[in-house]
Amino acid sequence: MVKNLRVYCSNNKYKVKKIRIHKLVTNLRKELNFSISSLPINFISSGEITIINKKYLNHNYSTDIITFNYSGSMDNLDGEIFICYEDAKNNSRKFKNSLPEEIFRLVIHGILHLLGYNDIKAKEYKIMKRQENQLLNKNKFLLFN
Repeated sequence: MVKNLRVYCSNNKYKVKKIRIHKLVTNLRKELNFSISSLPINFISSGEITIINKKYLNHNYSTDIITFNYSGSMDNLDGEIFICYEDAKNNSRKFKNSLPEEIFRLVIHGILHLLGYNDIKAKEYKIMKRQENQLLNKNKFLLFN
């Protein structure tokens, strides 16, 4: 188990294998060379993420992930990740992958944001997406453990 990592689900109907998330983050820590001061990963509803999106980002809609970096540190993470379970489920159907794979992709995406990656400009998006895909491919084996 990763120290200072917490995985929360706001609804007990959400099928999230917390141990797999811990194993994924452990591998990412080793691969990307970071430590964790505090990192809650929250699986929430589209209604809950819409409220957060509106309050903090001034967007009145659901989104698959929102990441907050509380320290600004790129090697000792102190942040929070919110993942919309329903959006992840819809994305898994849309992109024809499994829900656990989509959840892994979102966790990786959130951690990359905490490490300073951005996806607003096209060039940054390509760099981040390439790293996300590489990390997902390296860690897919965890989906079956």
